[in-house]
Amino acid sequence: MKYKIIIINGPNLNLLGEREKEKYGNVTLKQIEKECKNFAKKENIQITFKQSNIEGKIVDCIQDCRKKFHGLIINAAGYTHTSVSIRDALMILTIPIIELHITNIYTREEFRHKSLISKVARSIICGFGTQGYILALQGLKEIIKNENR
Repeated sequence: MKYKIIIINGPNLNLLGEREKEKYGNVTLKQIEKECKNFAKKENIQITFKQSNIEGKIVDCIQDCRKKFHGLIINAAGYTHTSVSIRDALMILTIPIIELHITNIYTREEFRHKSLISKVARSIICGFGTQGYILALQGLKEIIKNENR
C-alpha cells in the first residue's frame, strides 16, 4: 500500500533559510520538500507539499484533503497560536494529524506556548529542527500502518 500524506506549511515558512537563521538555520523550504520527497520515495509514501501565508488557503487545503490522504502533517507556524479556523478544519478530518514545529515552542515567547492545534493532533513534534519533517513522516507512516492492520 502506498501511503498518501500531505504536509501543510503556514506563514513565513517560505522564507526559511533567510529569516531568523539562529532559530531556523539555513535550510530552505524547497530543500525540506526535496528531503521529504527523497525519504518518501524510499518508504513507499506519496507526499503532497503545500505552503501558504493565507489562513483561508490553508483551511481550503485542509478541507480538500478529507478523502484524498491517509494522514496530514501541519506546521501552521504563527497560525498555531491564533487560528480557530484552521483548528476547526482539522477537526473535520478523520485521518491522523501530526503537529510539527521546527523550534521548541515551549522554550520561546510565552504566547507561543499555547497551541490551538495540539488537542486535535495525534502527535506533536517540535524542537528537532528541519529533521522534524522526516521524523513526522516516519511517525505518521507507522500510525497509518498500525491503523490498517
